[in-house]
Amino acid sequence: MKKRMTKFICLMLVLVLAMGMLAACGKPEQKPEEKPQEEAETEPETEPETDPEEEPVQEATVEYEVNPNAPTEDREGNPIAVPAEITKIASFAPSINQVLESLGLLDKVVAIDTNTPMYVSGVDSIAQFNMMEPDVEQIAALEPNIVFTTGMSYQDNDPYAALKEMGICVIVIPSSSSIEAIKEDITFIAQCFDDAAVAKATEINNEFQAEIDKIAAIGATITEKKRVMFEIAALPYLYSFGKGTFLDEMITIIGAENVFGDQEAWIPVTEEDAVAANPDVILTSVNYIEDSVGEILGREGWENVNAVKNKEVYYIDNGASSLPNQYVIKALQQMAEAVYPDVYEYEDVLDPAA
Repeated sequence: MKKRMTKFICLMLVLVLAMGMLAACGKPEQKPEEKPQEEAETEPETEPETDPEEEPVQEATVEYEVNPNAPTEDREGNPIAVPAEITKIASFAPSINQVLESLGLLDKVVAIDTNTPMYVSGVDSIAQFNMMEPDVEQIAALEPNIVFTTGMSYQDNDPYAALKEMGICVIVIPSSSSIEAIKEDITFIAQCFDDAAVAKATEINNEFQAEIDKIAAIGATITEKKRVMFEIAALPYLYSFGKGTFLDEMITIIGAENVFGDQEAWIPVTEEDAVAANPDVILTSVNYIEDSVGEILGREGWENVNAVKNKEVYYIDNGASSLPNQYVIKALQQMAEAVYPDVYEYEDVLDPAA
């Protein structure tokens, strides 16, 4: 399991580094070499040779009635035409599959990514694909009406281009940067289906927001704010985040301050900068190390960092803190109790280190 989680963390870092470089690349059209004028005139006309093994260009083969009430753009702004009837779903992101499960749509899912079984139970029998290099022929053979993907899958090209050419509705949902965007994602996914799904999404979002409001109300009363560093990758490749991320927003909600809050998005951090930041509390979601909390507490040269000196280092559930959906509430509760144990009280909310 740790190897699989390591792979997922690596994929998360790929997403962080690649979000600004997701434009598809194209090759310039090459002109055929021109023959000399005389040769062109004397050469007999022949039918062009064809390679029997050459695959024909795939033309659009899927036709369907469009749902007039569904969104006409995906969460990345791409135009989409959502089918009126959806009986088969392919979904290649654990966060999206958790939402589909919450909406009661998991029984329609015929294909998932290889990471989803770590976060959603009862899906082992569903066909699994590498979200970075999906086998589009096998996916097409499953005849999905709709395909959900994440921006993580798009690096140098569009791995789902062939499915789009077939006429299959492919929807991109990038990783959300805020709590509000997470709620909008949940609503968007539901709107691709029916009124019952939308009603369920509204219920999920209302409960989600109610829990956030409870924590935010307490956080607003805290005047002596602790300074927090949250590690999403450990040494020697230390990674954290600044503003413009839902995790930074969560630190603010509990009444604390992000030591890197003056920076933007997901960031690599030097060891020198981390030590100089001198956080009061260190949170880590690293689960590819046997004891991520112990590793931080034992770092050479960190003994004078307040969090290490006072043993204020805590593990926050990796899945809850890294998958942008309503389940980040668990991570928010863990963060609140870890940073302010005398203010927030939850029963058995803090997990042991991975």
